[in-house]
Amino acid sequence: MSVFNQSRSYIVRLIFILTFIIISIQLFNLQVLSSKYKQLALDNAVFPKRVFPPRGIIYDRLNRPILNNTIMFDLMVTPTQIRGVDTSYLCRLLEIDTAEFKKRVVTSIIRNGRYRPSVFEGLLSPAKHARLEENMWRFSNGFYLQERPVRTYPYNVAAQILGYIGEVDSGIIARSNNYYIPGDYVGRNGLESFYEEILRGQRGIQYLIKDNKNRLVGRYENGEFDTAAVAGRNLRTYIDVELQQLAEKMMANKVGAIVAIEPKTGGILAMVSGPNFNPNDLTGSDKQKNFARLQLDVSAPLLNRAIKGQYPPGSTFKPIGALVALEEGVITPSFGYPCSGAYYGCNRPVRCTHAGGGHAANLRLSIANSCNAYYTHIFRLTIDNPKYRNVKVGYAKWKDYMNAFGLGTRLGIDLPSEDKANIPDTNRYNTVYRGSWSSCTNLTLGIGQDMMTTTPLQLANAICIIANKGYYYTPHFVKKIDDETEEDTIMNPFRVKNEILTHIPDAAFEEVISGMQDVVERGTARSAAIPGINVAAKTGTAENYRIIERKRVQLKDNSVFVCFAPRENPKIAIAVIVENAGYGGTWAGPISSILMEKFLNDTLRPERVKKVEEIANANLMPSYLKRLQYIEDSIRAFKWYEMTSDSSYIKNYVMKHTSIPVSLPTGEQWPPVFEWEAILPKEKYFKNQPFT
Repeated sequence: MSVFNQSRSYIVRLIFILTFIIISIQLFNLQVLSSKYKQLALDNAVFPKRVFPPRGIIYDRLNRPILNNTIMFDLMVTPTQIRGVDTSYLCRLLEIDTAEFKKRVVTSIIRNGRYRPSVFEGLLSPAKHARLEENMWRFSNGFYLQERPVRTYPYNVAAQILGYIGEVDSGIIARSNNYYIPGDYVGRNGLESFYEEILRGQRGIQYLIKDNKNRLVGRYENGEFDTAAVAGRNLRTYIDVELQQLAEKMMANKVGAIVAIEPKTGGILAMVSGPNFNPNDLTGSDKQKNFARLQLDVSAPLLNRAIKGQYPPGSTFKPIGALVALEEGVITPSFGYPCSGAYYGCNRPVRCTHAGGGHAANLRLSIANSCNAYYTHIFRLTIDNPKYRNVKVGYAKWKDYMNAFGLGTRLGIDLPSEDKANIPDTNRYNTVYRGSWSSCTNLTLGIGQDMMTTTPLQLANAICIIANKGYYYTPHFVKKIDDETEEDTIMNPFRVKNEILTHIPDAAFEEVISGMQDVVERGTARSAAIPGINVAAKTGTAENYRIIERKRVQLKDNSVFVCFAPRENPKIAIAVIVENAGYGGTWAGPISSILMEKFLNDTLRPERVKKVEEIANANLMPSYLKRLQYIEDSIRAFKWYEMTSDSSYIKNYVMKHTSIPVSLPTGEQWPPVFEWEAILPKEKYFKNQPFT
């Protein structure tokens, strides 16, 4: 062999040896040193499935579960993994079309990206889940079923108290410092929201093996790397679910609110806002449809009027005004006012229901007979008190008393979105009256009117202060948290005794409470009496105004009532407001009395059972709501037409037979046989037709 051939042989051998060494090093790197491909292999062979924990359960005062958990399923999608899926068959199972399928995939990509799982269809109905369960092997490339604990409400009550849960959005994720991830559910209102960190528990993860057809075939490493979901902790509340049911029954077909509190603890026994709704409507597969329906209802069933409704307290304010006047020393218990049917101390008379007969001869009689003249007069005495030398200083002091009673300020209840209502300050009156005003300007504050508004919760709490002779605990629902620790500081504010008004002598409280007992025994609330129980109460009839179609309209008075019992050892205090219902003793009074009797005696007399049915069957919904609903729906119909050119919804707002020609901007003509009742500018749709 020539030297040349030998050299070429060595070179070829060297190339083979170097190639072998390089391949060996790379194999060692891939198999031993690098984890990249190991992770890719794991991703192809192992499926990490999130395990959602059951949320904590909420119990009433007798440990009855007001809400519980059940299991439903979400259909999840990971867009980048969708390969070879029979989309038409999946659409048939889900009862959607292919356009909707594509829309949902695009929405998933926009919300969470291509590589992260998103909810394709949440909370599947039992029928859809059954169909998908037996066919999931067909859709395993990109789709899977995710267990989801959802709420169920065995008593069908307390919707506005408990709140509801829903999927997190980007804002919630950001505020949680990315604790939540897309697909998580979170409390969106009520106790579910306020106690979210207690109720939510801790997510787990389960690793499952996939075969070469992407089917899940078992646990990875026998679950060695799984993490268990930790259930949320339970809440024990003061709520009496039977009292709550009774209160909701009596508020059917009414607008207003009820709040019942245990004075010595601040524990809320019942809270109702009317109109109400079934909490089961906001869980399960029909949740979104029901939520939309409730949102579009002008009677606002989603609004918790107990903490957000702002009402003039009317005459229920008078015991508070009496206590302030006694403490300020401008009256004594024997102080009387010679009322002849109205107060004439200012330019405008303030009328009284009673006239003559010494019905305001002293403080107790003035409360029992609810004398307007008496309380406008003592309001003026209070803010014109010579020791303050100036009406504005005197008024500021009076406002401080109101805030101490919890009026015009947020109390801090364990629900989100509480309103503070309104006790106007001196700046407000300076603005309205350009700095020139006196005690005659706002004298009807003394009878709970003028610019004063309160929430039903504030009224109930103020009555607790009177029942307790000067102190209160912040109203709250939750008594304790299961397995509570020192880190559960969320409960601390509710265990502080607020003694802000204990400087008022007990004798002053006793005098006012005696007048409130007289209200029931010989005054304006005889129908609220309960045999064998001393009840202290105050009726109220508050003027009621509302802006309707850009006009300020005076409606029927609101019926207002506050009370507590027994007088000697108060166990329950109640505030009730029923809108457009007239005198306080007509509707709000009987509702309060029935609730007190049920709570204190655990039963109702036969005649009271009959009264419950009478109240429950009474429809006191304001008639103007139908008109407002019509206006809102017709506006939406027009807006829908302007966005889509679909006129089908507009035809719902064409009513009586007439000869008005109707034309739409598209040129479409409707037969001129209807009278138009929609609210948007009619000149856009009608030709040469005057309207009133």
